[in-house]
Amino acid sequence: MKKVIATLVLTSFAGTVVAQQGLKPEEMIKFRKAGYSFMAWNMGKIKANLEGTYNKEQVIAAANVVAATANSGMGALFAAGTEKDVGGQATRVKPEFFKEQDKVRELAMAYIKEANELQKVAATGDAAAVKVQFGKTGESCKACHDKYRKD
Repeated sequence: MKKVIATLVLTSFAGTVVAQQGLKPEEMIKFRKAGYSFMAWNMGKIKANLEGTYNKEQVIAAANVVAATANSGMGALFAAGTEKDVGGQATRVKPEFFKEQDKVRELAMAYIKEANELQKVAATGDAAAVKVQFGKTGESCKACHDKYRKD
């Protein structure tokens, strides 16, 4: 499984998928922002369940979306030309993101691992275990934000 994930991440950072799709830089920025927004919305649903009445099915559905998005190859949407605002699409990615690809891969792999684990834990229905894994998933997401996202 780790080899499959590593291949997906490395392929996505190479940008080959985007090149085949013929996306413009502004489209890449638009799609990645949408993907991260959708993922954040689903993380919010999990958080709301952990803070309120726990609905196992809602948590499973949201965790599935988080894991699917994490594994979708979104790294391909960080191709050349997307390091700055373009075509009316603003980006909050710091220039260092494009210069430190080994560190970016490391952070992306850590996030994918935690998102996949969140999906597995959510399937158990154990709210306490979900809460612990939700924290780990959030921290791995935050690690990239702290290093590579502009305020």
